[in-house]
This record gives sequence, structure tokens and C-alpha cells, in this order.
Amino acid sequence: MLRYVLVVIGLFVCLKGIADASAIDTLPGHKQLYREIAQQLDNRHYRQTVIDDALSRRYLARYIDMLDPQKSYFLQADVTSFEQWATDLDNLLSVGDVSPGFAMYNRLRLRALEQLESNIALLKTDFLFDLKSQSNLLVDSEKRVWLTSPEEAKSYWIKRMTDSLIRLLLNDKEPVAARELLLKRFENQLKQFKQRDSEDVFQLYVNALAGLYDPHTAYYSPRTSENFQISMSLSLEGIGAELRTEDDYTLVARIIPGGPADAQGILQAGDKIIGVGQADDTVVDVVGWRIDDVVDLIRGPKNSIVRLQVLAANDDGGGVAKVFPIVRDRVKLEEKSAQKRVIEVPDGDQTYRIGVIELPAFYMDFEAYRARDPDYKSTSRDVFKLLQELSHENIDGIVLDLRSNGGGSLQEAIQLTDLFIETGPVVQIRDTKKRVSPVQKATHRSAYRGPLLVMINRLSASASEIFAGALQDYGRALVVGSQSFGKGTVQDVTGLSRGQLKMTISKFYRVSGDSTQHRGVVPDIGFPSAFDPDEIGESHQETALPWDRIAALPFNANRQLGGYIEPLALRHSQRSQKEPDFAHFVAQLALNEQWRDESTLSLNLETRRQRVTEWDLEMLALENNRRRDSGLAMYGDVQSWKDAKTIENAKTHIVEDGDSVSKIAKKYRVPVEQIVAANKAEDLDPLKADDILKLGKPERSDKPDPLLKEASHILVDQIRLQAEPPARRQLATTMPQDVTP
Repeated sequence: MLRYVLVVIGLFVCLKGIADASAIDTLPGHKQLYREIAQQLDNRHYRQTVIDDALSRRYLARYIDMLDPQKSYFLQADVTSFEQWATDLDNLLSVGDVSPGFAMYNRLRLRALEQLESNIALLKTDFLFDLKSQSNLLVDSEKRVWLTSPEEAKSYWIKRMTDSLIRLLLNDKEPVAARELLLKRFENQLKQFKQRDSEDVFQLYVNALAGLYDPHTAYYSPRTSENFQISMSLSLEGIGAELRTEDDYTLVARIIPGGPADAQGILQAGDKIIGVGQADDTVVDVVGWRIDDVVDLIRGPKNSIVRLQVLAANDDGGGVAKVFPIVRDRVKLEEKSAQKRVIEVPDGDQTYRIGVIELPAFYMDFEAYRARDPDYKSTSRDVFKLLQELSHENIDGIVLDLRSNGGGSLQEAIQLTDLFIETGPVVQIRDTKKRVSPVQKATHRSAYRGPLLVMINRLSASASEIFAGALQDYGRALVVGSQSFGKGTVQDVTGLSRGQLKMTISKFYRVSGDSTQHRGVVPDIGFPSAFDPDEIGESHQETALPWDRIAALPFNANRQLGGYIEPLALRHSQRSQKEPDFAHFVAQLALNEQWRDESTLSLNLETRRQRVTEWDLEMLALENNRRRDSGLAMYGDVQSWKDAKTIENAKTHIVEDGDSVSKIAKKYRVPVEQIVAANKAEDLDPLKADDILKLGKPERSDKPDPLLKEASHILVDQIRLQAEPPARRQLATTMPQDVTP
């Protein structure tokens, strides 16, 4: 113990003191609470983890990474000194000792305060940043190593500030304004560090441990517990986006179905929010802010305006940020209910009518159900009604669109499966003690027995995977799209003496015995994915529970459908190469991946400007290729293409009461008459916000997106193949390349 005390003291005497950098200390109840959390994890978590030296080493590495993910503050000497605890954290866990966590955090705090104050002091001088430098900044933190000296840290931070200034200049900031904004950013980060308290440090240290069990296990301090029910989703009154922190950014983890962001269709998973403003107020830079403080800025009264400054998901930080106004609203999952439409698919001399049912979530109005309201809303009830309506619309087959459906009610996933299969098991659930609970079954005859196809993507998760997996196992539907998220675990929330613990307690398994965890559902026919599986999904989480399998259940599967996959995949491959919209989508993804793989950024302003220009030109070329192949007029230059996009964006944006066409035109830098014409409202001038809401927002297009269009063609191919004699089906697998299906 004496050695331990001396080492902790030594952590601080070697650093230059800072006047207001008093160390953050533990609270009296932390020891008991730490032991309580450890006992809960040991007794109830699905993953039976051995508390030993190996866990101690992983715990230490994870905590250091959480403290300084960009390797921006710690020196190599700091990290080396932390190795004294490499094999001790497991022993200290058993006695409730959290002091190493506080010691390491206080080291970070001192380094950060010292560095941020140094950055602020430099920006207040007449120091000139070299914007013509030929050097680069390594932005991939996994390829960076720890700083070895204060001199190296100074050089790194000058590079980082140069990069930040270039980004601001690329976003049309004047040099003086850019420098002032960067100064304010560091002042805000300094303030954030100074505001963190003992509860923040305790939560961070405990969550480094909880995260070793799996990504969905977390401790919530009393302050954070107040927000737990909305899980940072802003689901009271906000924008309807689930947020998380990644490095210094606030990242959009998921768009909540039924929320304003979903309705407006601008934000997407992976986008980085770098600024937040209220209505016409100045946008506040939030890089480096606490997630709960960013959420507080985004939340607000219904019908008020919040403006988000966003870097696109495929942007590595070197591009141009955009500001989007969003009208806040109350987010209710049930309000985004299942919807249907019918699309016509020409195929040779025949046109097929395909019913499409979009399922944004597995929802259920539990309050109305408990109140025995006969008209309570749920996914299965709504889909049943849509199936009845479609039965009168002369459809040839149905596509169930589960793309970006993040799940919801397990019971609804089972009930929905019941609409499409005959009686039989749907899902298995295994608990911590490896006991399989009573099998969840479909108990009624199917409501629809016709041709069926299910669409999924990387954001289809949890209940979506149970439903899609069941229909795939039964051979009831072909599954197309991209590999799903892989969220096959169940969590519950346990109250503690202080705060709450969310913990994984069981896993889902398909009737085939395969887990949906980690692997998700693999489609029968794959589509390119807009979401990088190395960035989004369970498999990219280092501590995710593994895929495994248990005994299969007896069930009556249709084995015939598997025989169609090969010829259907062949026809899909041939058709998609010739379809302009699908080919354009694939080309965009390839370009995004190419640029995303770059791990360094030039610190030369003109080189970066040229980089943005090159991106615009490449995107314009892809768009013009699509328009040429579609028989549309091509754009002459980047500006005319951007103007067309701007007008479309102006149509979709709803602005606060009192905004006129002239103000909208000024905001989007386009002529008034173009805004009016685009909204088909020549008799309304000035055009108010209510008119924008009623007239300006485009009506839902009947034209399917490229992936839905292709999925419908695949279903038509399936319908035709199933109607053909077996001999012709066999010939279909050898169809010549030059034959258009």
C-alpha cells in the first residue's frame, strides 16, 4: 500500500502546476457503489467474465483509450507510468478501490488544461499559422503513437490548429472570424474540463469496466439517469436522433423513426454535429463538448427551430460542413406507423403490381393496450389492415421494407411473423444460466400466403432481425439488402444505491439455432451498403458478444425457395449493372469509400481547396452519368448542379413563422421566383412558414429508390421463376450476359 501511495503522489509532482487544477477526488459512497456494480456484473451479466490479471490489462487499456482517444494529451511517459496498475485493477475492484481511475483522470486533466491554455495563449498572439505548408496531419488515431515530449506535443497541436483553421476557411469563414471561433472552441473545451466532477470521473471509470462485458452494458450516474429513459434520443421534444460521443465529435448514431430528422430526411447515421444554433442565433461550436450539454442545446419547445452544423458521415473532416434548420417536435415512435404503396414493375410485355409495406419500427401503444382500448396501435395490427387493403388492389406480391428499422417490441416481431407463416416457433431466448425460455410461437394461420420479399440494411436491428431471420429460416421470404446490425442481446435496467445499471442478461436465437448477435441476418441476395460495417454495427465493437448457435427447433420450412436464389442473383447482377440509378448508387459508395480510406490530410489550404473541388467534380460526373443514362439533361458545371440541389433543399426546409420567400431565397442564395415556382405557389408572396409546410414540402414520390426498385424486380423474377417448369428454371442459371432479363 505504501508503494501505491508514493506512486500516486509521484504522478503529480512531476507536472507543472496550474492554479485552478485542483485534483478531483472520490466521494465517500464510491467504494461501496463500485463493489455493488461489480457484484451485479458478476452475478447477472450474460457474459461470465473471469476477474483476473488479463481483465485488469484490458480494463487499463480501455480506460486510457476512453480518456484520450485521439492520443492528444497524454505523453508516452504518462502511459508508461499507468502500467503500475496493469495487474492490480482486478484486485482493487474486489475492495471497491477506484483511486487509480481518479489518478489517471487527474493526469489527463492537468495535461489537457495545460495544453488548452497554451493553445488559447498562442491564438491571442500574432502567431501566423503556415497555410502553405507541405506537411500533413495524421487523422487516423489508430495509426498514431503517444506523444514523446512537450516539444512534440507543441508541434502536433500547431498542426492540429492549422487543420482546424483550414476547415473553417473552407466553410467560408473569414480568417479573423475563423481564428476567433477556434479560440472560442478551446475556451469552451477548457470550461468543459473544469466543470467535470467526481461523479463524471466515477461514471467514466466504471463504464470502462462495464464496456468489457459488452457494448450495451453501462452505468448511469444520478445525473445521467434523468436522461436515461430517452437514451440521448431527444424523444421528448427535439429532433429525433440518437447521439453519442466519438473523439471530439457528437455523432448521430441513429435516426428515430417518426421524428423531425426522419421526416426531413437530411441527417443520417454517422453524421457529425459540430455546431448548434437556435433559430436565427449564432451557431455555437460544440466540438469537444459533453454529450449531455449538446443534447441540452438541441432540445427545445415544440415548433421551435434548431440549426445544426453537420459534417456528412462520409466526410473525414476535410470537407465543408452544412447548416440545416430542423423544426423540433414531440417524437413518438407510434406516430411513424407502417405504410403501404403500390409500385408497377414492367417486365417484358407484362406489368406487375407490387405492394410495398414500410416498417419503420416494431411499435405498440402499451398504455392503450393496458387500458383495453380496442383500437390500440401496433405494428402487427396496422400491417394486417394494410394486407387487407392490398388484397383489393390486384397485387402480384409484397415487399416488406425493414431498412433502418432499429427494432422495438419483441412481442410485435412475433405477432408480425404470425401474419406470414403457419403455426410454429419464431424465436428462442437464452439467459445467463444458458437456460432457453419457453419458445415464442406463431399460433394462427397466416394472413398472407403470396410471394413475399424482405428488405434489410445495416441499420435493421434487434426485433427486425428476429422477424427477417424467422421468415428466412422458414423459406417464407427471400431476404435482400445488406447484412443487418447484429444486435441479438436483451438488456434490463437495475436500480443501484446511486444511479442505474443497464446490463445484458440474455441472447436471441433463431429457430435454426443461429444467434442474431454479431453476425445479424445475412441476406440471400446482397446489395451494396451505404453504411460502413467497420464503423456501424455490432461486429465493429471490440467487446461485442460473439455469434454462436444452440439446438435448432423442429419447424416446417419451405425448402424450395433456396433453389431460386442462384438464378435470381444472376438476373439481379445483370440488371443492376445496366440500371442507371442503381449503378449511380454503387458508384457513389465506391467514391465515398475511396476518400474515406485516406488517413492523412494536407495542411496546405490551396491543396485542401483543390481536394474539395475534385470531390465536387467527381460527384458531378457521377450525377451526369446517371442523367445521361436516364435520358435527362446533364448539368453544365458544378454550380448549376448545386443550385438545383439547393432549390430542392429549400423546398423541404420548414422555417419559423414570419419567414417570407425573400428571406428563404436569401438564406439559400437563389432567386425568389425559383423558390415560388418550385413550391407551385405563384399566388403566395410572401410565402409564410405555414405555406411552406403545406405546399413547399415535396409530396412523397411514387418513384421507388434504386434499391427498392431492384428488390421489386427480384420479386417479379421470383414470381416468374416459380411459374416456370423446373427445366426452364435450371436454364435460367446460365442466361447469357447480353440478354436483358
